[in-house]
Amino acid sequence: MRSILFVCLGNICRSPLAQGIAEKIIKEEGLDIRVDSAGTGDWHIGESPCAHSIKVAALNSVDISMQKGRQIEEADLEAFDLIVALDQSNYENLKKMGAKNLIKLGHFGHLNADVPDPFFFEGFEGFDTVFSMIESCVTVLLKKQK
Repeated sequence: MRSILFVCLGNICRSPLAQGIAEKIIKEEGLDIRVDSAGTGDWHIGESPCAHSIKVAALNSVDISMQKGRQIEEADLEAFDLIVALDQSNYENLKKMGAKNLIKLGHFGHLNADVPDPFFFEGFEGFDTVFSMIESCVTVLLKKQK
């Protein structure tokens, strides 16, 4: 079984969306891939994803409401076949931690662009864009795992 870890800053907006989208595709396609998500920071450990992420996910038939924020641990670097950073800043932090099996989600679409952090958006606006960006990249990533 292959395994993928999605990593953003706080593990309450982007990486939970990536995990939820991946879980949905994996289930629909009958793939044998384990996915999880984490943050490089420790601010939201044990918290649910942000309300706007839960809402945009639900509007797209993805349920992330039961996820809980966690910080990446050193053991994750070896436990996962692929670690996927949602932006360059997290990519650099993961590289400093020693991650070798590391890639940016934007590598799978959107010209390697960073997925912007919607936590800093005003209101719900922009979460649709972030969801679509993550969904298209995760879809390509999982097709390459078959």
